[in-house]
Amino acid sequence: MPTLRSATASASPVGTASPTAIATPRSAKRCLTSPRRVAVSPDASQFTSPHKSPNIGIVGTPKLLSASPRSSRKRLYGDFVAAEKPMWNPRDPTQIQVVKEALHVATVPSSGLVCRDDEQSRVLEFFKGCVEQERAGSLYVCGCPGTGKTLSINKVKESVARWADETGMETPDALSINCTSLANTHEIFSKILAKFQTRKKATCKLSPLQQLQTMFSHKESAPRRMLLVVVDEMDYLITRDRAVLHDLFMLTTYQFSRCILIGIANAIDLADRFLPKLESLNCKPLVVTFRAYSKDQISDIIKHRLKVLEYDVFEPLALEFCARKIAAASGDMRKALGVCTSAVEVFEARLQETSDQELGLVTFDHMDTALSKAFKSPVVDSILCLPQHQQLNKSYIEICRSTQVPAVGMLEFSNMCMVLSDQGFMKLGQSKEDKLRKVMLLIDSSDITFAFKDFAFYWIKPS
Repeated sequence: MPTLRSATASASPVGTASPTAIATPRSAKRCLTSPRRVAVSPDASQFTSPHKSPNIGIVGTPKLLSASPRSSRKRLYGDFVAAEKPMWNPRDPTQIQVVKEALHVATVPSSGLVCRDDEQSRVLEFFKGCVEQERAGSLYVCGCPGTGKTLSINKVKESVARWADETGMETPDALSINCTSLANTHEIFSKILAKFQTRKKATCKLSPLQQLQTMFSHKESAPRRMLLVVVDEMDYLITRDRAVLHDLFMLTTYQFSRCILIGIANAIDLADRFLPKLESLNCKPLVVTFRAYSKDQISDIIKHRLKVLEYDVFEPLALEFCARKIAAASGDMRKALGVCTSAVEVFEARLQETSDQELGLVTFDHMDTALSKAFKSPVVDSILCLPQHQQLNKSYIEICRSTQVPAVGMLEFSNMCMVLSDQGFMKLGQSKEDKLRKVMLLIDSSDITFAFKDFAFYWIKPS
């Protein structure tokens, strides 16, 4: 047991002894010996040895994480986890079910949606402006699958409802439509009209679209209440019936329109294909783009979901490995959650094959197996079975020169491209000269990246 003098001397720099320790040695001594004082004193750490903590009889004090930069857990979880959680029992079906529910894509984390604050803020301000001024408006939300578009819009709807209640404003009605569920594209106008006509249906012979246009053209027939229309999977309209798409956005341009339209689509490039037409019709929407999740964002989302658990399930390195792979391939958060769930199932299956009492955590090896299953496809198998020269499909001559691989002639290279085209890997354009034919990739680039992940020679850097 170190003496009071030695303890204070080791805790303070040379020549700068603690004033409290010098002035009140008895109170300092009581801090050393009283568990209650140690638990609440902010200066208690200065009386402990950096190598071995004195046995002061404290029961139930959590073991704090080391702040060492070598701690992978500290790097991954940061300030969200202040102490080690107890080990889980994967042989307990209840715990397994709780883990899978926390990772399920349909589960909304109690801590709220993270990593989309900027996007939600833009949508919320747009929505508030329309409600306050009682004017129609349109917004187009685009982004790759699994980037939190629909979940963010639902969160904004909840925020607007609370905001309207707090400010005493009338909360708009809401209508959500998934375009893939429509029997035909024109049915979308029937759904919007039915939301406005709550008492009785119109008996005129006009189409639902014409009735909406007439309703929004005259002040007498215009509805009093605003209506938020959220149209999900708008890609369906963009590719199937653009006339319906144009008419839908034009509903927000009428003088007495009460529609606040929010369209959600997966493809970012589709906006460039239909926005110019909407601009010419004077109904161009505000565009909010949801970029693919980065490695750090994927890590943040997973750790927020796991915060509800009372025990550790994954090794930090396993989660970091998952985040890196998903971010490099697609940035799809749904796929990341699916891979984590698959890793738990891999761990569970291996646990049934052994009677070892050492349960442990979901490791890097389990995550690697789950990632292989997630990205494994017939396309990947076919890529790996291709001859060596047919795997070099970008800047062929330059790559051959830089890697000192003998390049084949133009005729043989053309034949290799034809083989790739026949197998469905690429599409060859028409041209009188083979070297001028355009080439378009028909498979997901992530399949190529995953197929070559273990072969540095064929590594293709993801875009």
